[in-house]
Amino acid sequence: MAESILIVDDEPAILNSVSKILEDEGYQVATAKSGTDALKQIAADQPDLVLLDIWMPELDGLETLKRAKEQFPTLQIMMMSGHGSIETAVKAIKLGAYDFIEKPLSLENVTLRVRHALDQRRLEEENLSLRTKVERRFELVGTSPAMQKLRQLIATAGPTNGRVMIAGENGTGKELVARAIHMQSARRDRPFVAVNCAAIPETLIESELLGHERGSFTGATTQKRGQFEQADGGTLFLDEIGDMSLNTQAKVLRVLQEQQFTRVGGNKQIKVDVRVIAASNKDLLKEIEKGTFREDLYYRLNVLPIEVPPLRERKEDIPVLVKHFLHSQAEELGLKIKDITLEAQEVLQQYEWPGNIRELRNLIERLMIMVSGQVIEAEDVDASLHSRPAGQGGSPASSVLASKSYDSLRDARNAFERDYIARKLREHGWNVSKTAEDLKVERSHLHRKIKLLNVELRPES
Repeated sequence: MAESILIVDDEPAILNSVSKILEDEGYQVATAKSGTDALKQIAADQPDLVLLDIWMPELDGLETLKRAKEQFPTLQIMMMSGHGSIETAVKAIKLGAYDFIEKPLSLENVTLRVRHALDQRRLEEENLSLRTKVERRFELVGTSPAMQKLRQLIATAGPTNGRVMIAGENGTGKELVARAIHMQSARRDRPFVAVNCAAIPETLIESELLGHERGSFTGATTQKRGQFEQADGGTLFLDEIGDMSLNTQAKVLRVLQEQQFTRVGGNKQIKVDVRVIAASNKDLLKEIEKGTFREDLYYRLNVLPIEVPPLRERKEDIPVLVKHFLHSQAEELGLKIKDITLEAQEVLQQYEWPGNIRELRNLIERLMIMVSGQVIEAEDVDASLHSRPAGQGGSPASSVLASKSYDSLRDARNAFERDYIARKLREHGWNVSKTAEDLKVERSHLHRKIKLLNVELRPES
């Protein structure tokens, strides 16, 4: 579809000549003879670009510009004037104009400036789209009390310059927390550099963090800037810092103390301004006792401690996490988003999730790919949970279903649901309304399930 341009001028000759040249360039062109008419057309059609004359009767161009930008802040507007001055041009730019063209108009200059303005608009839209995707990818999802507490800690730590130590099991989202802290800091427009200390061989980690000079060791054919240098002005996230050797820990401690270092094989002192956020899935106090982690480094890093809860402690967040991953995976995989039944979500909420958020995300990706229909059923979830490698821990779903032999997957699922609903009813003194509230289902839906599965509504004698 051709990009749309609105030309606003009280001179018919200008409207006619500029319209023709832009239409010849393939643009969709509309015109307006006054500021009032222009505001109506902008509200109705929201063009990609507006060429706006400054000197017009009644509502002049600057006032039209001001009102248009108040309603549509991202609208691209280029001002035109035959009586322009530097003061007028500066005022127009301050009010949000993209460019300023003096009359008499050079049609060649107009087409060039229009092309540049539309290129800039496309670039801004692409950047916004990419930024939105990135933010959604690194979004902290959940409304449970544990997540509310975590967000409060992030909001407290973010605006400061203090070092943060993030503790939590593998897959809980420690990097997401680090990124959230960075985005709430004054450094948010500077680099965020993440380093997985466990994934880098001991022989290379010093070079990775501090960089190296050409010829400093075999294979160092070029100079390399380290991660500390790359993060200058921003945030360096040291993930799994508990896997770092004592020798490397000593070098990191020195950088934190002095805010300067030399590259491997170099002698020049390089100064940096870096906020360090560290994370570990290990109990670092126990590592200190064992002599594998430096106590002085621990206290340097552990200024603001934050613990990320495992998924089993925030199971009420699973439905919203599932919805989030269904949307994100559909976008990444280029697939139509699938629905998931309440029964399937109940099975997910009974699983212990030893792999935490990462395991849930991977499961949803697998279901998006493997389930042929548009609805993910409980048996689909159960089959995927049973297909995971041995030794990853059990779940209520698997333990109930594995204890008996069934003729079909549907029979196994019904048995699980019957036992689960009966257990929940007992917990709530056989009160159907309270049980439905706990299961997050409608009371009528639970009644239908009770009737369908022949669950007895009385205590066992």
